[in-house]
Amino acid sequence: MDEEAIPILHVKDAAVAVAWYGRLGFTQQWEHRFEPGLPAFVEVARGRVRLFLSEHKGDARPNTLVYLRVHDVDAIAAEFGDRPQDAPWAREIELHDPDGNRLRVGTPRQ
Repeated sequence: MDEEAIPILHVKDAAVAVAWYGRLGFTQQWEHRFEPGLPAFVEVARGRVRLFLSEHKGDARPNTLVYLRVHDVDAIAAEFGDRPQDAPWAREIELHDPDGNRLRVGTPRQ
């Protein structure tokens, strides 16, 4: 097993969040609920990148910022109808998920 850090993002509706993150190329790996009707805790992954999406109160703060380094930010920008900006370190866009979490997505300059 490789060691890793996995950000936890607070979401109000895990199904809505999973669909939104699907547009970024993430797929749902699993979902846990202690009982039917209780809050969900979900893992989504894009290659080796993983995020936890939690409906539980207190797991994460709203308006969190996560940086995603990707191979083709232009393709993601097109999916969301956005245009990347050029920074000295990368070509980037900033997206907001349905719950207000911010994702800065960039392709490093070579």
